[in-house]
Amino acid sequence: MLNKVAGAERSGDPLANVIAITPELIKRLSANEIRDVAEASPELQEQLDQYTYYVGVGDVLNITVWDHPELTIPAGQFRSAGETGNVVHPDGSIFYPYVGQVHVAGKAVSDIRELITSALSQFIESPQIEVSVAAYRSQRVFVSGAVAAPASVPITNVPLTLLDALNAVGGLAENADLRSVVLTTTAPNADSKELLDLYALYQLGDMSHNRLLTANDIIHVPRNDELKVFVMGDVKDAGTQRIDRSGLTLAEALNNVGGINETTADASGIFVLRAGETEEGYVDIYQLDASMAGMLILSTQFQLQPLDVVYVTSAPIARWNRVLSQLTSSIRVVYELDRINNP
Repeated sequence: MLNKVAGAERSGDPLANVIAITPELIKRLSANEIRDVAEASPELQEQLDQYTYYVGVGDVLNITVWDHPELTIPAGQFRSAGETGNVVHPDGSIFYPYVGQVHVAGKAVSDIRELITSALSQFIESPQIEVSVAAYRSQRVFVSGAVAAPASVPITNVPLTLLDALNAVGGLAENADLRSVVLTTTAPNADSKELLDLYALYQLGDMSHNRLLTANDIIHVPRNDELKVFVMGDVKDAGTQRIDRSGLTLAEALNNVGGINETTADASGIFVLRAGETEEGYVDIYQLDASMAGMLILSTQFQLQPLDVVYVTSAPIARWNRVLSQLTSSIRVVYELDRINNP
């Protein structure tokens, strides 16, 4: 049998922690949640302020020499800058009249302008030169997964952030998992993967979860197939529910299944079973005693997490004792499988 301890049911299972859902617990859990305020990111802003585009292989440069149209548009005035521009060759160089081969890959346009100005000064007195990128073809980032239109997005002289790249492909799909977006960086000698929580970015405006992207970065947005909870026991229509972008509370989960069976359910025995985060595989069991009307309001503030099991008991409590033993064993199996799949 279960023994009453501090308003919660304590199981005889040594791997089950039974915790009462109280106002104090809600406050403690809320303190661990992201604050519902928009926050700037000074670190990101500094990166944006210092951003410089470096020319790469395949880019097309437009070089203008004022008062010397024969150098600016050698192929004719009716062709576009992209057609008449200087393509950066695989060896990272371009050819320019009088100057010859100029290595430009990995250089900013300001550095390229200085190189060409210095070289042309031997043939033209005080040349006035402007260098710009007519076509950005060398650097891209890749967006895949649950987005409107997976695609590659070019990097230009305007800094490209994670938010910009997602907007460029049409935004997130309805079945996107905002909390598990993976950013893979493939910079030389700096390959890394970062798990990002875009719920904070999109829903709360927390820019600290935004990132400045670099060439060949890969953004993968997974589907929310695993963002589900299971509602079972003495409810009107037991089933599986999906956690959407705004989250899912215990009250919403119970309401979506038609509520508890008022004639047979034990309102003091509404439980949420959750795999613990310890290596021993503990199961945390949160109990809501809804037999007291004032406590029912707490269900609107208790946020469910993926793979939670919501169980509503029926009297007598001895029946719950048997079910508890079965459910905790099942959740520990799920916990172990998750550790194997995500070491």
